[in-house]
Amino acid sequence: MTALYRTEARAHPEPAKRVLIVDDSRSMRSWLRTVLSSDPRLEVIGEAANAIEARDFIKANAVDVLTLDIEMPGMSGLDFLTRLMRARPMPVVMMSSLTAAGSEAAIQALSRGAIDCMVKPSCAYGDELMQDICERVFHAACTRPSQLQMWLQSQSPAAAAPSNAPPAASRMPYRRGSLILIGASTGGVAALETVLPTLDPHGPPVVVVQHMPGNFLASFSERLNRQMTQNVYLAHENRALESGDIVLAPGNDQHTELRYRGGSWYCRFVPNDPPALHCPSVDVLFASAASDARHVSAALLTGLGRDGAEGLMKLAQAGAKTFGQNEDTCVVYGMPKAAKALGAVQNELSLEKIGPAIRDSRVAKRRDETQGMAEH
Repeated sequence: MTALYRTEARAHPEPAKRVLIVDDSRSMRSWLRTVLSSDPRLEVIGEAANAIEARDFIKANAVDVLTLDIEMPGMSGLDFLTRLMRARPMPVVMMSSLTAAGSEAAIQALSRGAIDCMVKPSCAYGDELMQDICERVFHAACTRPSQLQMWLQSQSPAAAAPSNAPPAASRMPYRRGSLILIGASTGGVAALETVLPTLDPHGPPVVVVQHMPGNFLASFSERLNRQMTQNVYLAHENRALESGDIVLAPGNDQHTELRYRGGSWYCRFVPNDPPALHCPSVDVLFASAASDARHVSAALLTGLGRDGAEGLMKLAQAGAKTFGQNEDTCVVYGMPKAAKALGAVQNELSLEKIGPAIRDSRVAKRRDETQGMAEH
């Protein structure tokens, strides 16, 4: 059995977050310990080579966050996560390979309550990657119990068919050229699975940027397409977006922009040059729609950093309806907070209210336009 051990707590204004590393690879555990121990906000208090060791350590010690390998011998990381969330919910950051199986399992993990999922480095890595890992583990550790409870509720059968889904009788035509844009990052998988089903399946097309690797996005789009009545797919260049489409920006070192012509919206890809911190980028997507923003609704959901804040501001200034997820329901109140500080968020709402608010704002606007035409 792998030895589990403690390190001395380091001096820091706030108590360091206690981390347990769970991975069957000794070299990966050693590397993660080195990376995480470089951040004074984090204290690696133990290691485990499998789910049984992790379970025993958690029973005996106070753990704030654990990193969990998805592909382990015996009980998989996904199975262990499911049992852990039932018995003792806590922040979990998954570690995955970029295999197809790993990508699908990663999306399942994020939907079952994991806060974040990181790709295992397979080659050289630098300070930027190490910094990113520390940030993500630290912010996962700061997740409040009430937020974890929200993730667990998102797994319930009732959540699969949200009570605030649009009733058929309330549907009405949307103005040609209407569009919904959504940006999300850490915690975004569960957040999107809450928001998207509440949008009108016959409403405007929806374009989403979710920060994650391209393989993960492919698995996520397939999962959403199986779950929802809408047509969910990764964006195609120069394909007209149609009513009811939900399109995910694919990443793969390309940003997704939008162009409006002939009464329809189209996606186009642009290189990540110069390299941006996030690719796909919410800012790039949002800013590209600002020239035709009067019939656009845009929302920023939970996420680390500030990607999307400036783009949302450009949309708001151009006449779009803008929304931000509130702090109480965010896993990480970063992106919406940055947008709010700029004055870009016109409506700050809890997660479960964002979808209905976007849906109703589009209907209300269409009604106003119809009444205005009748008066003339």
